[in-house]
Amino acid sequence: MTTRIYHNPRCSKSRTTLKLLEEQGIAPEVVEYLNTPPSVAELREIIAQLGIRPAELLRKKEAKEEGVDPALDDDALIAALVAHPRVIERPIVVKDGKAALGRPPERVLELL
Repeated sequence: MTTRIYHNPRCSKSRTTLKLLEEQGIAPEVVEYLNTPPSVAELREIIAQLGIRPAELLRKKEAKEEGVDPALDDDALIAALVAHPRVIERPIVVKDGKAALGRPPERVLELL
């Protein structure tokens, strides 16, 4: 199965995670999620694979700047994350029905 990284090339953690994957011989499908945000269904699946609540995927500073209230219920929060992809924590790597957040980047090695 394909390895996919939800990537922001301007983010150092995201660049480090992508490099780490490439050093492992993996050429992941790169999704620049700011240009191509995941759908509500995709984001629900990613959150389930991460085993977290939607609020745990929020970038606090960006959420405040975008007016996304972390106290929203899960459905409203997922819709807000899709509408404002800038607030999604990054990078996210998905492989074989599992996902990991690259914070720190080495965490994604658990998927390999």
